Amino acid sequence: MNRITISSAIIGALTFVAVSSFAAVPPEVAARLGQDLTPVGAERAGNADGSIPPWTGGLQTPPPGYEVGMHHVDPYGDEQPLFTINAQNQEQYADRISGVSRAMLRQWPDSYEMNVYPSHRSCATPSWVYDSVRNNAVVGELADDGNGVLHAIHGQPFPIPSGGLELIWNHMLNYLPHKITRQFAAAIPTRGGSFVPYIAQDDAVINWTDPNATSAEDLNNISALYILHTIAPSRVAGNVILVHESLNMANGSRQAWSYSPGSRRVRRAPDIAYDNPGTNSDGMGTADSFGGYNGAPDRYDWRVVEKREAYIPYNNYRLGSPDLEYRDIVQTPHIDPDLVRHELHRVWVLEASLRPNTRHVYARRVFYIDEDSTGIVQAEIYDSRGEIWRLQEGYPTVAYEVPACVGVAGISYDLNNGRYIIGGMLNQEGPINFFAEDLDAERYTPAAIRQMGTR
Repeated sequence: MNRITISSAIIGALTFVAVSSFAAVPPEVAARLGQDLTPVGAERAGNADGSIPPWTGGLQTPPPGYEVGMHHVDPYGDEQPLFTINAQNQEQYADRISGVSRAMLRQWPDSYEMNVYPSHRSCATPSWVYDSVRNNAVVGELADDGNGVLHAIHGQPFPIPSGGLELIWNHMLNYLPHKITRQFAAAIPTRGGSFVPYIAQDDAVINWTDPNATSAEDLNNISALYILHTIAPSRVAGNVILVHESLNMANGSRQAWSYSPGSRRVRRAPDIAYDNPGTNSDGMGTADSFGGYNGAPDRYDWRVVEKREAYIPYNNYRLGSPDLEYRDIVQTPHIDPDLVRHELHRVWVLEASLRPNTRHVYARRVFYIDEDSTGIVQAEIYDSRGEIWRLQEGYPTVAYEVPACVGVAGISYDLNNGRYIIGGMLNQEGPINFFAEDLDAERYTPAAIRQMGTR
């Protein structure tokens, strides 16, 4: 297997399972950030054969023709695939195919394929966030058996991680702009291919990236405020959820409320967590699968398996094009593979195994985390029998006007029932507003969502 070489001492540290606080790294180790490591801790250098280029700052300049408020123009739209991987030739590329991609090739040998393009290390973040991340390296700590983060702020709390828990917190707390709004579509096609899109509006005030905050202790244990308002189809229109996300789950769990126009009541919603069905998912996903993984990490033991090279979805501007109708994307038995761009990148492989005497419908999860964004791009999900059950995949892009490493959609395939759910599609809904400065944290209250939730 073609693997990234890591010293045995670092591997030993990364496979350690946390039971208490993690110490921050020494200043001389943190000094690697911005040197041989990127500002968020990825390896700055490319790989041995040049198929992964060095990171040179990422994509921070919009391409010609782009104006703020438009869907993103694809900066790599003129490129053609280098090659295509399918079920017949996959062994030729076996050392660079993830478990998720291998499962897809096995599940749909006659229709699924991977178009591989030149790799671009486009991920970028504002320079002031890099300054915070550099400080996080020497002050950030995990507390309460890994259920909370101390002292860090704004970006990855652990840019030089020493264990699996630190990697999952880097995913959950990587940078997004402070105030965001969007309208998006989701689809859950039948096995025959029919679907009625769900349309929803959501917005967030992300306290973690509030430029005025100086440390985690400034946030009153709330890392983000979130509202999801479903506006179509009519049978679910008017449903609203509100979430106050905790930063230290041991000091106070996630608080959530829901409003139903049928009852005209706001109720506490403790079921918006863990393995309870996700909102508008038709039972096709769990609450903690949104965004790859979210919420308390306390039901799993977290182990870093390895760091490796893999062909993963990347720079998927085409998939988010406003020229596409949802029917162009949502096909059977999977989305149109010709719309998905794959590139070779380095990923952390992180395994979450269900702890003894705890409960979750997912007994084991294997995540593939992009080293440049520290975000989950793919995941294998196993049931209690040890059988692979679901596959998750995200489709990253860079919002170069911010800049921020984001995505245009996310999908979960259920291999047992032959269906899937895809969410976060923006094609016909307009682009994300990353500069929603008119959002007021005071509106994220149960009373406010009752007023929103009218049919």
